[in-house]
Amino acid sequence: MSQPQIQIPLDLPNVRVEKYEQTDKGLVITLVSTCTTAVCRQCGRTIDKFYGYDKAITLRHLPIFDRPVWIRIRPKRFQCPYCDKGPTTTQRCEWYEPKSPHTKAYENWILRELINSTLSDVSLKRGLSVECIEGILDRHIQREADWLAVPQLVLLGIDEIALKKGHKDFVVIVSGLTAQREKHILAVLPDRKKETVKAFLKTLPPRQHRSIRQVCIDMNEGYCNAVLETLPKAQVVVDRFHVAKHYRDCADKARKTEMKHLKKTLPESDYAQLKGVMWAFRKPWTALTEEQQVMLLLLFQYAPILKDVYVQREVLTGIFERRQSKAQAEQALTQWLERIKALGLECFSPFITTLDNSLTGKPLV
Repeated sequence: MSQPQIQIPLDLPNVRVEKYEQTDKGLVITLVSTCTTAVCRQCGRTIDKFYGYDKAITLRHLPIFDRPVWIRIRPKRFQCPYCDKGPTTTQRCEWYEPKSPHTKAYENWILRELINSTLSDVSLKRGLSVECIEGILDRHIQREADWLAVPQLVLLGIDEIALKKGHKDFVVIVSGLTAQREKHILAVLPDRKKETVKAFLKTLPPRQHRSIRQVCIDMNEGYCNAVLETLPKAQVVVDRFHVAKHYRDCADKARKTEMKHLKKTLPESDYAQLKGVMWAFRKPWTALTEEQQVMLLLLFQYAPILKDVYVQREVLTGIFERRQSKAQAEQALTQWLERIKALGLECFSPFITTLDNSLTGKPLV
């Protein structure tokens, strides 16, 4: 009985599929270029005298149904009739870079995966080494956006990525979103300095200036000022991911403080019952198993303040998740702040300071 089949576009121009095969490594698709010319590496003229094929290369491509996909191709070679001794040139397909082990589409996908994530997280999810991902970043750093190929954008995103945990070594990914929700990676900047971001934003052509309505950033004041000085008509909004990370970090620090205290004061057998409570504490109540709920209630019994911290963290999440007007959101946040003050939950003080600044300046989304 034959299996049902569907056709999936590879989005790789000027090629035809010669064969495909399932391997332990994933799906390997062998392609042949349909282009019949190349550009001579010496004189720069277009040449069409076919000379043979280079060694086969294998490139990682976008997964299909979560299965790894590899593209195999033997680049064509052409001989130049204009240069002395007739040098040969390898044809360059537009969908990959000569020194990259991936297609351009795959590298852009990995860059999008890095937004609001870390190198180690993407490494684990996609089966790539951290060094491989760093190589992708290096190949894209300081590239200027090809604005002629970028459609009109309505939103820009500015996100930083820490290259190494615990180090102040960052790159910045600038992405764009169209009105049709299409995502585009525009640039990878070598650092998060205001001047670097501002210099890139100055390269935006007039049509993008007119169409961009919002710029989404984290809580970096330098990004905000760079946007305000170059895109004064765009609204600056703070990415909710970074907002949530900020207040959740506050709650987690309170948990760590209480756990250190409990380790000193509880009998060893009682403290052992809290093994793994960190994961339960970080999840919403409805996502917990019955066993995790029992463990969390035991924690609250030993450290009642953590119950208030946990509940108020989830209340705040609910405020950001709920569809409501700006006035309703501000009222809900004000009431939340009053409860935090009444309960004496000082662990949220760093976030409250940021929130106060945001309520009088940049909106949160």
